[in-house]
Amino acid sequence: MAPPCGSGRRWSRAIKMTFYLFFLVPMSSTGNRNTNTILGKKQKLEVQQQLKRLNKPALKSIESPDGDIIDCVDIYKQPAFDHPLLKNHTIQMRPSSYPEGFSFDEINDVSSSSEPEFTQPWHLNGRCPEGTIPIRRTKEEDLLRAGSIANFGRKKYLTIPNTQSNFGPPVHEYATYGESDDKYYGMTADINGWNPHTQEENEFSLSQFWLENGEYGQDLDTIEAGMMVFEWLYGDKNTRFFLYWTDDAYQSTGCYNLLCPGFVQIDKQIAMGARLTPYSKYDGDQVALQLYVWKVDVNAGGDWWLKINNKDFGYWPSSIFSILSDSASKVRWGGEVLNYKVNGQHTTTQMGSGHFAEEGPGKASFFKNLNVIDGLQIPRGPRDTTTFMTNPNCYNILDYGSFFYYGGPGRNPNCP
Repeated sequence: MAPPCGSGRRWSRAIKMTFYLFFLVPMSSTGNRNTNTILGKKQKLEVQQQLKRLNKPALKSIESPDGDIIDCVDIYKQPAFDHPLLKNHTIQMRPSSYPEGFSFDEINDVSSSSEPEFTQPWHLNGRCPEGTIPIRRTKEEDLLRAGSIANFGRKKYLTIPNTQSNFGPPVHEYATYGESDDKYYGMTADINGWNPHTQEENEFSLSQFWLENGEYGQDLDTIEAGMMVFEWLYGDKNTRFFLYWTDDAYQSTGCYNLLCPGFVQIDKQIAMGARLTPYSKYDGDQVALQLYVWKVDVNAGGDWWLKINNKDFGYWPSSIFSILSDSASKVRWGGEVLNYKVNGQHTTTQMGSGHFAEEGPGKASFFKNLNVIDGLQIPRGPRDTTTFMTNPNCYNILDYGSFFYYGGPGRNPNCP
């Protein structure tokens, strides 16, 4: 873990990383994870201790129609404050500043044909009261499914290939758009939401932004958020809202959502890791999630705030980062798929709508209303951008400056 700026960097990573996996788990002979493991006393105790750590005492609990349980936790007792650097942190109930000349209302036009903004199914059965935040409860089966109790909810880079003969080494497939020739203090994006098919339990499909500083294989700080389908983590194939952060290239810091201390949530309406509905419809209504990230009080080492659908959601305290405590050096938007090449074939896991970029409006996935806050702390559209596609026959991207279409079906006659 790279310590925060000012305390000296204790770790320097020169390991060359070939693949990254999300957890190392036992597999059955068919390649599926065994969630029926018989636990010994020690393992049961570890599971219960981890569940107690993850699930804070609730002032109210709401059972969602989709089976999730949402706990309304005292805002001052949320997981963030378990972080050793946040023990004496004073929670910020609103941003201390906004980017100069930047109006969130001006970019709040997703599409004239959009349905009402996303909601979450648990809202049907109740809402969290003032002074609390909603947290999706972690269940015992979640830990058993993931296989790693201590590292549940974290990413890791590993050089160990999958040992099952019908599974190949994991390959990350990308279709992204971004720039990296400036300092960055924020970004915006509207992402239309779909429910892409995923072939395997341990494969995912996501659409997100990345704010990064550093290099893979050495040290990397990132802030990430978007939508994903990841059965391994959530137990189903529904599209869910997520965020992520790391201070050391996914090695030992950071996690999804609130599964480790770090991100401070202030909003009582949106639960990280809970389902988002409705989805966009092929050749029909398009529904978009609006994300805005910006750094407050840039010259005073301010925090990174996240706004969702024009609501101040929460922030990543600057103190939990090292090189990202100052600024980002790269901004990216786009899709990512984890492909295990089962039986030597490319996965059928879809990206976005599951249709290629050239199908265009109403059919392909999009990112639009793209902006960055640059080194002059001025909001502007992307420039000097680059696109990156690992395999355009499987997933591709077409950019038009301040927006782009992307996605694909995965395996097809041109993507065997």
